Amino acid sequence: MKLPYAEPWKIKMVEPIRSSTYEERLKWLEAAKYNMFQLRADQVYIDLITDSGTGAMSDRQWAGMMLGDESYAGASSFYMMEEAVRRITGFKYVLPTHQGRAAENVLFSCLIKEGDVCPGNSHFDTTKGHIESRKAIALDCTIDEARDTQLEIPFKGNVDLHKLDEALSLYKDRIPFVIITITNNTAGGQPVSMENLREARKIANKYNKPVLLDSARFAENAYFIKTREKGYSDKSIKEICLEMFSYADAMTMSAKKDAIVNMGGFIATNIKDWYEAAKVKGIAFEGFTTYGGMNGRDMNALAIGLDENTEFENLESRIKQVQYLGNKLDEYGIPYQRPAGGHAIFVDASKILTHVPKEQFPAQTLTVELYLEAGIRGCEIGYILADRDPITRENRFDGLDLLRLAIPRRVYTNNHMDVVAAALKNIFDRRSSITRGMKIVKEAELLRHFTVELERVE
Repeated sequence: MKLPYAEPWKIKMVEPIRSSTYEERLKWLEAAKYNMFQLRADQVYIDLITDSGTGAMSDRQWAGMMLGDESYAGASSFYMMEEAVRRITGFKYVLPTHQGRAAENVLFSCLIKEGDVCPGNSHFDTTKGHIESRKAIALDCTIDEARDTQLEIPFKGNVDLHKLDEALSLYKDRIPFVIITITNNTAGGQPVSMENLREARKIANKYNKPVLLDSARFAENAYFIKTREKGYSDKSIKEICLEMFSYADAMTMSAKKDAIVNMGGFIATNIKDWYEAAKVKGIAFEGFTTYGGMNGRDMNALAIGLDENTEFENLESRIKQVQYLGNKLDEYGIPYQRPAGGHAIFVDASKILTHVPKEQFPAQTLTVELYLEAGIRGCEIGYILADRDPITRENRFDGLDLLRLAIPRRVYTNNHMDVVAAALKNIFDRRSSITRGMKIVKEAELLRHFTVELERVE
């Protein structure tokens, strides 16, 4: 008899969580203006709002934190982190920042000017925000197949090479770099193939443009290359990572994802001029070059986490849990972005709440319903997150409208996933009765989904 799969770790410490009543949740949600980010954590039963900084660190990481060097300049913890980044990515120059959006802020401050165009594959919220706040354009060149949530192809996060070539030809000197997100979060945690990275690099070379990788989930992307792409099944995750980064000139990293730390990030590059410019901005925005907004103990944990989470067994455990939730939703006929992504299930709200018009934000409505049903906190990745067009100020309704259920690493069991799936089934079964959505009462000009205030449409 073949043995069933089991996680490659055992539990050493637990944290209690509590359930709540519908009446409590309704009161809390009204006070939060129907914004999941404004709820208190202790008002949430199962928290799937993000996998960023919410994972459970290993015993090696906790031990490393006890050895953190908190020296202001030249801390040994920085050099431990630098060595790990160099070994896994192949980049020579490493600059720590306190998280991924800080890395974007530092690097983009050096590279982007008003009127620039930054082509890529579905820029995520902070990436697009940092580009558009500088009066530049985040140009989406994702393959069209990513828009069909029910289509099953192995690398749905790919860059459309024809669109990229057209963009580089059209905008020429207005393009500071090509940016590729691995995995493609906005498209549903979908991976980018090695072939696509290689061909995108060739096109960028044709126009003498550098390539930047948004690398928050690069290890998960490497897992999918190993398990789905011909010629990589016998290569290690670390070997695949080195090849991926060989097709880029630099990377930004939120280490709160694939390095499984609570806080931390970095910029890494082989372009010395970029590094020298970023050092100056980094000192001004983040801190000295050998800590960049991070504690020494966090740099130790980051270095260890990068090493551990670029091993196949850890990634397989994580991604199998995401697939487990997807399989449960398949049983209930609930549509999501297929195939299951690397870090989350993205439920297709537009296919479930068909009676809620797009102007009333179906994905946010579904997010609200899930919280009221079972105290489960998800995140809208849709029309609210898309923000308004910076020129017309019209809502952008041209993308997908998804409820993201981001699963923290090594935190919840499959029993929790069963609860999530059952709660969604209850909503799915009564979907025809949900005819009214949400309306915006107050919003910020940039990254509005974090602070937006909403109310139900009467």
